Amino acid sequence: MHAVTEQGASCSVLAMNRPGEQHAYDHRVIATVQENRVDDYLAVTDVINSGRFDVLCVEHEYGIYGGVACDHLLRLLDGVRIPVITTLHTLLQHPSAEMRRQLRAVAARSSKLIVMNGLAIEILSDVYGINRQKVVMVHHGAPSLTSPSKTATLKRQLGCAAQRIISTFGLLGPGKGLEYAIHAMPTVVQRHPDAHYYILGKTHPVVQEQQGERYREELQTLTRDLGIAEHVVFINKYFSKDELLQYLQVSDIYLTPYLDMEQVTSGTLAYALACGRPLISTPYLHARFLLAEGRGILVPPKQPSAIAAACDQLLGDPVYAAWMERANQQYGRGLLWPQVGQAFIDLCRQVQTPLPQPTRQRLLPVSA
Repeated sequence: MHAVTEQGASCSVLAMNRPGEQHAYDHRVIATVQENRVDDYLAVTDVINSGRFDVLCVEHEYGIYGGVACDHLLRLLDGVRIPVITTLHTLLQHPSAEMRRQLRAVAARSSKLIVMNGLAIEILSDVYGINRQKVVMVHHGAPSLTSPSKTATLKRQLGCAAQRIISTFGLLGPGKGLEYAIHAMPTVVQRHPDAHYYILGKTHPVVQEQQGERYREELQTLTRDLGIAEHVVFINKYFSKDELLQYLQVSDIYLTPYLDMEQVTSGTLAYALACGRPLISTPYLHARFLLAEGRGILVPPKQPSAIAAACDQLLGDPVYAAWMERANQQYGRGLLWPQVGQAFIDLCRQVQTPLPQPTRQRLLPVSA
């Protein structure tokens, strides 16, 4: 929203709420929808069609919208009289018949579909039978470094001046595969005694609700059992954007050892690439797309030896690491929010008839 507002758009939000949840939204949220209450969906259709808005933007994710196979959302879309752009946040290569039917139904009611991964266009065509002409690739946005600092200066400020840092950030949960990265660290440390692995972020709230801190505690126990507790740093907090960018700037390697090879989008990977970090990742869909043409090293899932070898390759060859950093900085310019916001505005203009003046452009996201 901020990115498109910076390009001259005016945005309002219809916020999806879980049953029984109440949130203190700001003025941008003009209505809320209880995910399981069909009357709420029908009521906001009148808001959408009020003449105040030019485009409805739907953020599609499985499990957000209520009814059988998101029927409530489909009923809303059936009543909408302005163009609809739907952003797909999850795209399975092997969907159930019901998931395939659901996505096809949403696509049929959308003027355009946005994916954040060029490989997803092929999947939508081959697996879901959706016309490629309806699909547009817009990168997952990433912030720019407003005041880049020298790495050595930042490392001193963060208390890690003598360390070479491998990092992973994001909400913790078993699907992250962090245990395999930790298993790789004894080999990495043997070759590079100054290497430290930073695990940045809190436990995913759903995991926290169901399991507490069990996963984090298991990881911490593993570091002690392997004798590398001093080389694995857990920072258990929500990071502000500025804090996160600082840690990315001091990271010699950014690592995503994820286990779900169907993951079509990774915001953390997009952030790290836009910061120009050398990258190592398992070959999930977004990593295969972003790390093409040498922008990173892909390693098989659940293979600590492969992670260790890739870390050694980057830490042991500063010329190679510097080349990757320059390549990622150059490619990452296309991921910055101003470029993403402009691409989104251009698409909104494209779906409107007649084409409006730029000052009239308004968007109405449906957000989780």
